Amino acid sequence: WIDNGFYYDFYFPETTDPSTGETIPSRKLSEADLKLIKKEMDKIISKDYPIVRKEVTRDEAREMIQAIGEPFKLEILDSIKTEPITIYSIGEEWWDLCAGPHVESTGQLPKKAIQLQSVAGAYWRGDEKREMLQRIYATAWKDPKQLKQYKRMLEEAKKRDHRTLGKKLDLFSIQEDAGGGLVFWHPKGSTIRRKIEDFWKQQHIDQNYDIVYTPHIANLDLWKTSGHFDFYKEGMFDQMEVENEQYQIKPMNCPFHCLMYKDAIRSYRDLPFRWGELGTVYRYERSGTLHGLFRVRGFTQDDAHIFCLPEQLQDEIVGVLKLTRSILSRFGFEKYELMISTRPEKSVGSDQIWEDATEALVGALDELGWEYGTDEGG
Repeated sequence: WIDNGFYYDFYFPETTDPSTGETIPSRKLSEADLKLIKKEMDKIISKDYPIVRKEVTRDEAREMIQAIGEPFKLEILDSIKTEPITIYSIGEEWWDLCAGPHVESTGQLPKKAIQLQSVAGAYWRGDEKREMLQRIYATAWKDPKQLKQYKRMLEEAKKRDHRTLGKKLDLFSIQEDAGGGLVFWHPKGSTIRRKIEDFWKQQHIDQNYDIVYTPHIANLDLWKTSGHFDFYKEGMFDQMEVENEQYQIKPMNCPFHCLMYKDAIRSYRDLPFRWGELGTVYRYERSGTLHGLFRVRGFTQDDAHIFCLPEQLQDEIVGVLKLTRSILSRFGFEKYELMISTRPEKSVGSDQIWEDATEALVGALDELGWEYGTDEGG
């Protein structure tokens, strides 16, 4: 299940014609197929098959799946960590692994409140090295009136889709000839962006930040030293060789600012240093996850680093929170939730550093009187 609907994945592998030996390409589902599938669904609803829940052992489930030759379901079974294993059957026609619950029979499903929406490609388990499946997206509601309201909402959302508006207003484009997920800002869009950046810079300067600029590539050793490579290498582009050394197009700015800080002998009397940067970074995203400006491979982020004494930490966090609120409110973002993420299992730094940092975060929010929740290990 997903928000406002559900999906089911299908696999149509290439086959070989036994008489000619020719390769038969995998079948591609189309919009026409969706209409045929919906007709069959309506027939199943009309027959009012009972939907029956059954508990089985893990071994029994494995034998059932092996008998029908569905290896993907075996992987799903292995990923289920709880007992018992439950399956649901539709009469004697079909069964599947499912946690449930379900209605008692197919006849209780409203035909006119179910719609098959689209077909898309999806790698198995989101892994581009695995099989490419075909995914049918659908939505189901209590009655046709709710479905009609949902479709009307989708139509209105489509009119306001930032990808549609970006093209219509000539603000930006994604040029596939250059590569997916890379944004081209047109003159009108660049004007808007420049005004936002000017506002951002002045807000930071007013709060005693110094604006800095750093390169777009650097030696890979920087990210190995900082620990970013070990933690985030799956989200980094491949390295390039420059004079027998490995260089990395930057996925984040942190090591650069630390290098700048190390560039001179500093006195604690000069702290804090507040350095802000509109840093353009590049991160590897699978093509299937790219979505307009929301999910891209190259983007410019509001990135800042503050170098301060431990006893200055809470005051600096209070300043950051106030600055964040000031910028967000200018763009109409007034309602949001605040969460403190505690130390995850995979982390660097001593227990004392994490305790001090968490205490400072809590202290800053309490000082401001802001409500917040806790995301343990987030």
